Amino acid sequence: MGLLRRLARARLASRAVRRLRKAGFSDVRYDARAFQVRFTTNVHDEPRILDLTPLLQRGSKLGRGSGLGRGSQLDSYIMGLQDPIPATWQQARPLLRPVLRGATPGSPLRRQALPYLFEYVVIDHPEAMTYVAEDQFNTWGVRRDEVFAAARANLEGATLRGTPTEVIRFVDNGDAYWTSHLLLEHWLEQLAPQVGGVPVAFAPERGTLLVTTTTSPHLRAVFAQAEELYARSSRPITPMAYVSDPHGCAEPWIPSPGHPLHHVARRAERILAVQEYARQAAHLTEPGAELHLTGDDDTGWRTYAEWDEQSLLPTADEVRVGDRTLSWPQLAPRLTPVAGLDPVRWRAADAPPHRPAPAPREPRPQPRSR
Repeated sequence: MGLLRRLARARLASRAVRRLRKAGFSDVRYDARAFQVRFTTNVHDEPRILDLTPLLQRGSKLGRGSGLGRGSQLDSYIMGLQDPIPATWQQARPLLRPVLRGATPGSPLRRQALPYLFEYVVIDHPEAMTYVAEDQFNTWGVRRDEVFAAARANLEGATLRGTPTEVIRFVDNGDAYWTSHLLLEHWLEQLAPQVGGVPVAFAPERGTLLVTTTTSPHLRAVFAQAEELYARSSRPITPMAYVSDPHGCAEPWIPSPGHPLHHVARRAERILAVQEYARQAAHLTEPGAELHLTGDDDTGWRTYAEWDEQSLLPTADEVRVGDRTLSWPQLAPRLTPVAGLDPVRWRAADAPPHRPAPAPREPRPQPRSR
């Protein structure tokens, strides 16, 4: 990226952040790697994402010194973001899209899709995306499952055209929602003629979907590529591989022990667990033990946690308690799940329920000595 383009991106981002804050939006944060601004409106608490790339392109088409990146035009655009949720079901339905994500703060509408991953519904605007809140379907007067069905139906027209190849890379332009296609029944298996075998897919980050076959000689390299994209992306989803189950729904692909890629697939599974528990820990109201990864491709990969028997414990292959190392089956009978957490965490079965510490009292004013 050239110097002039970097400067243009920085100027537009700075203007957008200032104007969003001035307009009263809260939690405004700029992500330089993704060239996006995340914020919440003063009408809904669910996060919105403003993609700055279209604004920069639109400004360049209008000529130097013009476009949405400038003054009143950017102000007018931002003021139009005040209430992004359509008032009626008829208005909202064609704008709905499903997205595959890990746990997201707030209370957006979601349902479990895959291990550690959820299906959310968003409102797709030209330059921004808004998560639909959990109770929004009541306002629209429809059932919860109708919202998910309508979002999926809006992706049904997306098909693949092109010459068959061993590895397909779908790159999202912001409108295709390629990674969301893993949520569509029978969509992945329809790619079999394109890759020449049973399709296996990777969704390492929001803009990339990789598809090859379970017998491809390139599969180990695709695992490595997916892990690298997942690790360096500011918008990661999962490093795991997925295939279609007998019902046409995506499920994790973990080849049986003895398969050359068994340990590689298990590594991806555990990396996702480690990262999702780390994301969750930032929002816990009480201390949570960290999950770690150890092992190698020869002996296998496993997770472990060091536990003081007080903090919330993530699910792990091994738990180190003092000078003892216990396998999960050994420790599980002594544990009870903590309500309301996903991924699930555990506490000792005989531990008292957590109560927030009382707020410190203000010191009473002391009489002055005479």
